[in-house]
Amino acid sequence: MKLNNDSRRKFLKDTALVTAAASMPSLFTQASSNRKAGEKVKLACIGIGNQGASDLMQFHKSGLAEFVAFCDVDMGAPQTQAVLKQFPDVPRFQDFRTMFDKMGNQIEAVSIGVPDHSHFAITMMALSLGKHVYVEKPMARTFNEVELMMKAAAKHPKLVTQMGNQGHSEANYFQFKAWKEAGIIKDVTAITAHMNSARRWHAFDPKIKSLPAKEAIPSTLDWDTWHGVVKEHDYNHDYHNGQWRCWYDFGMGALGDWGAHLIDTAHQFLDLGLPTEVSMLRADQHNPFFYPYSSTILFKFPERKGMPACDITWYDGLNNLPPLPEGYGSSAKLDSNIPAPSNGAIQSQKLNPGKIIYSKELIFKGGSHGSTLSIIPEEKGREMASRLPEVPVSPSNHYANFLKACMGQEETRSPFAIAGPLSQVFCLGVLSQMLNTTLKFDRKKKQITNNKLANQLLVGEPPRKGWEQYYKI
Repeated sequence: MKLNNDSRRKFLKDTALVTAAASMPSLFTQASSNRKAGEKVKLACIGIGNQGASDLMQFHKSGLAEFVAFCDVDMGAPQTQAVLKQFPDVPRFQDFRTMFDKMGNQIEAVSIGVPDHSHFAITMMALSLGKHVYVEKPMARTFNEVELMMKAAAKHPKLVTQMGNQGHSEANYFQFKAWKEAGIIKDVTAITAHMNSARRWHAFDPKIKSLPAKEAIPSTLDWDTWHGVVKEHDYNHDYHNGQWRCWYDFGMGALGDWGAHLIDTAHQFLDLGLPTEVSMLRADQHNPFFYPYSSTILFKFPERKGMPACDITWYDGLNNLPPLPEGYGSSAKLDSNIPAPSNGAIQSQKLNPGKIIYSKELIFKGGSHGSTLSIIPEEKGREMASRLPEVPVSPSNHYANFLKACMGQEETRSPFAIAGPLSQVFCLGVLSQMLNTTLKFDRKKKQITNNKLANQLLVGEPPRKGWEQYYKI
């Protein structure tokens, strides 16, 4: 069911009223203080298959969420059935706009576990209606969409936001913070980040001349709503169920998928912000439709707050391993903190997903997600062991952190103010991949200065007709 014209006018009117109400300092403070003991957060889950289902179950395990609505464009698909069987009485919707129209006054917060290209509109509508937002990483597909999401969150400061880079609430976060504050991590000049497993698009033909051929739309799928703000495409199974990640039109490739789990703590605690230059050093099987088989991308960050300039070099692809420093050791055993990629288990690895951080005095080796750093070579780490600060234990995981923040008990660790610039780094990296070139970036003006087309692509194509309203704050 779609919203009719009267419903859309009502949405815009209600949006204006909620926007005005959200500016009143006491509104959400009062709501939080009036929460009864043991009262759970009334959560609507948008996207209940695949990663959305994983998020939903983690919210359930926290014991802090009451599910009040489920929304998925393919409610009849196999990937949604386990959730629907476990929670048969939760109201169901295929269109998030209909869900908000019918149940908005019963929803306190939303989780958004849908394809990258769909994050933006759902988030913007939720914030405008006064809902707390948990959205999967990366925040959005274009630089401008992330910018607008940050501005919308800033306009509604009483609303809680959290991006789903789950390791940002685990040991990696607290260790990096403690080591940075103690001066163990300092004067970082270079970071290597790498994810070298097979990706979905490695099975695609890089010599394709057009997008995939039209196929019959599954009877259970609302293909129109699936598109969100993006122009309409003919249905093909290689766009659906995680395949969307392969295509520039919909997803953010390996960088958007894993970058938020590898670069997040360094980006925050080293105050990296936005780069001044992004360069493609390698782009195997480059084509205008889907991501290269292998990519090496160099991000240059300037001096800031007394810290030296820092380069981040990103490596993805099976045969695109980064150089390893002396004393690196083995990476054969997969850290239990690193989950499998969405397309299956991590293959027998030459090098597991991870990062290497180079400072003027020390080298640090780390994995992904919640994995902690070690000082290499091992002898150096043993020598420094007595001088390392005690690392606080996380008081809550990423999901509980969000829900407790909705209750006024904690602050989220990956709010849009922190996750936004990180997501914009990935947006710039993807533009460099797509155009296979070097981009020079003005951090103050937030403009690409050496490539007119790339600068236009910071905003991207106009939204589909009927979806323009989400770009207004």
